[in-house]
Amino acid sequence: MRVMVIGRGGREHAIIWALKRSPKVSKLYCAPGNGGISLLAECVPIQENDFAAISEFALKENIDLVFVAPDDPLSDGLVDYLEAANIRAYGPRKNAAEIEGSKVFTKRLLKKYNIPTAAYESFDDYEQALAYLRLQKLPIVIKADGLAAGKGVVVAHALEEAEKALYDMMVGQVFGKSGNQVVIEEFLQGQEMSLLAFVDGTVVRRMVPSQDHKPVFDGDQGPNTGGMGTYSPVPHISSAIVEEAWETIVQPTAEAMVKEGRPFRGVLYAGLMITEEGPKTIEFNARFGDPETQVVLPRLQTDLMDIILASLEGRLGDIEIRWSEEAAVCVILASEGYPGSYPKGLPIEGLDEVGDSLVFHAGTALQNGEFVTNGGRVLGVVGLGKDIAEAREKAYADADRIRFQGKHYRTDIAKKALV
Repeated sequence: MRVMVIGRGGREHAIIWALKRSPKVSKLYCAPGNGGISLLAECVPIQENDFAAISEFALKENIDLVFVAPDDPLSDGLVDYLEAANIRAYGPRKNAAEIEGSKVFTKRLLKKYNIPTAAYESFDDYEQALAYLRLQKLPIVIKADGLAAGKGVVVAHALEEAEKALYDMMVGQVFGKSGNQVVIEEFLQGQEMSLLAFVDGTVVRRMVPSQDHKPVFDGDQGPNTGGMGTYSPVPHISSAIVEEAWETIVQPTAEAMVKEGRPFRGVLYAGLMITEEGPKTIEFNARFGDPETQVVLPRLQTDLMDIILASLEGRLGDIEIRWSEEAAVCVILASEGYPGSYPKGLPIEGLDEVGDSLVFHAGTALQNGEFVTNGGRVLGVVGLGKDIAEAREKAYADADRIRFQGKHYRTDIAKKALV
């Protein structure tokens, strides 16, 4: 099969790495890809939102499947566009991808179907939102309704901070039209957990749980990022809690989407908080998470292409999906200044000194045969081992072997799991 993956980050590198292992895949393309991806697939200079160019290329090159990985093209309807051109595509259609594209839609869905989540109100009027905000307990969470590259959520611990976030989103338009509506919701205390599933309508096939680290600095300090590291499994969260999350959140959400006339087909990601009252929904994504994918797919033993084909052909419930008992820990190496502004084009050294860790490129480019930085999150170093401790040791040892100016990373990824 000739396969084209849409995207350019660490998630896409991990997807391509998994697809490359499939005997069913004869040729891989990535649009637009990155430096590391170019070692496994042919990168084509087409942007993720250029639907016409993607379709034209797919038809010209006789592509058998387009895997739409990032959030923006899914929310904008790339799967629908490709299907209309008789091109097979994997990912949810536009009306199902709204589960990520609109936080207001998702909160209303959860409320309607009694799926556990934080108490909230949504607003499209700044003055009304401000008045409501001033009556709430702190800390408080403020979310831009639309997509904001993983940065449209502010956890405010002081009223001044909350008011500034609200103003920036709704009046200052720092996230553009994504801030036209906001969700103001209660702050949930507890441990985060990510559950990803292959979904086809009401059929939900579970992936192994993982835990992300969003804040930029150790001890969950500093602003939120797209994710500074992750690990799988989550041995310190009981199997009973994980089971409760599947049964009360993920499965009912898939069923609710069918009832709403928006059947979901693709990868559904549930970002959860394990509170004293049990698991509650923080967010849903309509695709593989980043960097969760980098620890989940290395544990997948079943051919990823077999799972995709089973889903597209209505056989997802029949296929056996096997997972490794190994643990995986991913440490993100970021550019100086991230998640704010950062330099690009800095040479990366030491990649050839890495041991047996996997290195997934997130923000790199190839210039004159050398890798350079080209993003905020540059690389994800994934250690694999018999347990979290061994995987973590390998990941950090190899992370230290990689060098670029201003490199920074959290030193406490997966520490919570060392119990």
